[in-house]
Amino acid sequence: MITTNGDQKSLEDEIFDLERRLQDAKARLNYSKSVVASSTPANDAALHALFLLSDSALPLGSFAFSSGLESYLAHHKPSPPSASQLSSFHTFLRLSLCTLASTALPYVLAGYRHPEDVEALDNDFDASTPCTVARRASVAQGRALLTVWDRSFKAQHSSTTTAASIHNGTDNRQQTAVDAITSFSTTLRTSSHLNVHLAPLWGLVSNILSVPLNDAAYLFLFSHARTVISAAVRASVLGPYQAQAVLASTELKSRIRGLVEEGWDRNIEDAGQSVPVMDLWVGRHEKLYSRIFNS
Repeated sequence: MITTNGDQKSLEDEIFDLERRLQDAKARLNYSKSVVASSTPANDAALHALFLLSDSALPLGSFAFSSGLESYLAHHKPSPPSASQLSSFHTFLRLSLCTLASTALPYVLAGYRHPEDVEALDNDFDASTPCTVARRASVAQGRALLTVWDRSFKAQHSSTTTAASIHNGTDNRQQTAVDAITSFSTTLRTSSHLNVHLAPLWGLVSNILSVPLNDAAYLFLFSHARTVISAAVRASVLGPYQAQAVLASTELKSRIRGLVEEGWDRNIEDAGQSVPVMDLWVGRHEKLYSRIFNS
């Protein structure tokens, strides 16, 4: 059959339209598959738990602490006195995150990876924290997190993990973590040698809630940054919109991500204070003539 130029152009247009529709259909199919893959019950549970732990209303008592910011600002008076302390705040935030990543983050990772060792990790962290003020703040928040577990999370996640273990026929890592925190809580009621520091307990609870370890580590540092920034707002160093800009900044995201990657394989034996003067700033908080935070 002989086709004219007009018929050939019409066929080419039809083929082009069919190919475009085929590509659109493939794209919709791939998107549908990705949505299904990302919406599994396990992923939904981890995301839900991540929202719970990241909620600023989580009653950990962090609102009462400035993590040394108030003391730092008191010891770094601007000149002239009316000058802004914003640059001092940014310096402190950077150093405070570095300190937390080098001292506490290894215990978060270890508490997640080895839940059965939580008592030993708690004792080791206490022994490696020479600053009394920092130790007291860590214990206060750790005990608050344990209370949140006992009163809010325990009933749901204990029954869920136990049912899963029975169904699978073997104990999973969540059940091991539940057993560890149950034993830890029981020992705390009958013994006075436990301190309940926040870092190892954060890793343990994140394990139970099925939060991916990378996300748990990132959130641990992010929550600290948010607490320091909140303290700066209440100390009138920066405004609420400036605070949100700092939290949303690429610089903060990159710094936290870099600290997590840097400390990913660090053992607790290698944990230590990377900014020694930080202990002085935090420790001298009790010496301030007046203060609005507990530490």
